[in-house]
Amino acid sequence: MNGRNQGRQRGRRRAFTLIELLVVILILAILAAMIVPRYFSRVDDAKRARAQEDIQTIGKLLQVYRLDVGAYPTSEDSLQALRTQPSDANNWRGPYTTNAIPMDPWGNDYIYEYPGEGGDDTFVILSYGADGAPGGEGNNEDIVAGVD
Repeated sequence: MNGRNQGRQRGRRRAFTLIELLVVILILAILAAMIVPRYFSRVDDAKRARAQEDIQTIGKLLQVYRLDVGAYPTSEDSLQALRTQPSDANNWRGPYTTNAIPMDPWGNDYIYEYPGEGGDDTFVILSYGADGAPGGEGNNEDIVAGVD
């Protein structure tokens, strides 16, 4: 009998108690509450930085387009003029990018306006930010660039 009891006790596993599990879950929840907000603020910063980089890249492509064609594409031709020749674009030597025109990091199209406020030699490229609407603050703030 002595051998049987020894075998039974070896086969038993020690389980966690409910209190031990609750303590572990509480510790994980506290850590998550401290880390998650920092992570999401960095994600938002990265999205804004990517939008600024995209806008700068598109602006450079538009400069090359203007050197070839003599003018920026019209608002109606849109940024697609960098990939597909507009009917009135003589000396077009594109496509000026082999990649698709990107969406902003929030899934919206970049807005392209030509001419800009400064006249025929200017344009504006912008993203309305996270809310997709003009104006706003923080992540909803517009990201604007162009040639004045």
